[in-house]
Amino acid sequence: MSANIEVRRARLSDAERIADFVNSARTERRVSQMDVAERFSQVGFLLAEQRGKMVGLAGWRVENLVICLTDFLIAPGVDRVTAGRILVTAMEKEGEFLQAEASLLFLPTDPSRELVAYWEQLAYTRKAMTELPKAWREAAREWNPTASEAMIKQIREELIRRPM
Repeated sequence: MSANIEVRRARLSDAERIADFVNSARTERRVSQMDVAERFSQVGFLLAEQRGKMVGLAGWRVENLVICLTDFLIAPGVDRVTAGRILVTAMEKEGEFLQAEASLLFLPTDPSRELVAYWEQLAYTRKAMTELPKAWREAAREWNPTASEAMIKQIREELIRRPM
């Protein structure tokens, strides 16, 4: 069930809405419209909307055939698994178009069992960096040199073994 959630690519004109959405979810450091606009130079954003209201956000990038989920937020009161699955599936489809082999995200140090279980529901597996294929490991190290593990999902069955 989609819960009537639609996903679309964010546009620069959405920066103020994105900032408001992020600020409504967190009380520590607030982000401005300009912060969000600058972030557009680093990541692509997908927005999940339900009846015109933003209910989710995913920020991501692709490098060396690997998607890195950099930003992820689901609004309170929304089915987190359903909304998350819709957003992540859309991100993975965008990545497939770019020939990505896998999608990964970094967890905080000592993540809660609940957080790990959430990503496992979305078909991600917790893996040590040493377990990843070399190309994926290199991409992950560029994004987070100190990470010892990540949640990973292979999204392409056949891996690319030589340059395209």
